[in-house]
Amino acid sequence: MTSSRFVIDNSVVMSWCFEDERNSYAETVLESLETAEAIVPAIWPLEVGNVLLVAERKKLLSHASAVHFLGLLGGLPIRVEQEPPDRMLKEILSLAREHGLSTYDASYLDLAMRLDMPISTRDRALLNAAAACEVALYEPTRPGQSAT
Repeated sequence: MTSSRFVIDNSVVMSWCFEDERNSYAETVLESLETAEAIVPAIWPLEVGNVLLVAERKKLLSHASAVHFLGLLGGLPIRVEQEPPDRMLKEILSLAREHGLSTYDASYLDLAMRLDMPISTRDRALLNAAAACEVALYEPTRPGQSAT
């Protein structure tokens, strides 16, 4: 059973794949998924795939490593929230314009706002937009550690 739910941005997820991108925040978010559930917008699977594909093309990641990483992601409690195209082309585009974000990043912010959930991100522009919209940053606790 999950104790909390939050929106997770691809900047955090992909840091789990690349050694040079790892940091304590992302690692603690990953550990928190033992008891929490992450929610992502419909664009997320394509974003993950694109990052892996670009890394393969640049010889930063082997095909086998990409497949292994996808297998690991498949075992995590990450739920994809579908969006109607109309919403993507109106509300999310408007939010992106208002906060100087890409529509991809705005889709994470919109989801957090709509579901009234905190957001987990390492993206500075998205952090700033979340603060402007009064969306809390997800502060994970390690399993077995009580929230303060």
